[in-house]
Amino acid sequence: MGAAYYRAESESGDHIEDPSEDALFMLIDDLNSSDNTFVVIQPDEDDPVWFTSVAVLDEGGYEVVRRDTTTSLDRDVVTETSVDRIARDLTIWMAARSISAR
Repeated sequence: MGAAYYRAESESGDHIEDPSEDALFMLIDDLNSSDNTFVVIQPDEDDPVWFTSVAVLDEGGYEVVRRDTTTSLDRDVVTETSVDRIARDLTIWMAARSISAR
């Protein structure tokens, strides 16, 4: 098995190496407001240059944070209610990071 490019880990300790869109959907869909409130996805390295996180909002929906110190997008924060849209958008965003790093 090859080295992981990035890793998703939830507050509850669930983690997936190089998660697919479906795997991200499952991790985000499993979030709740009591003991599993966020998931963080970042490169599997000591000093990652980018990360993204998804957190449950008290009023419903999710806060999605994307940060990439190598581009002009230093930090982007949006709210979203669709787990499907979050998983799809993050998969595309992370693929762009992986391609540019190669």
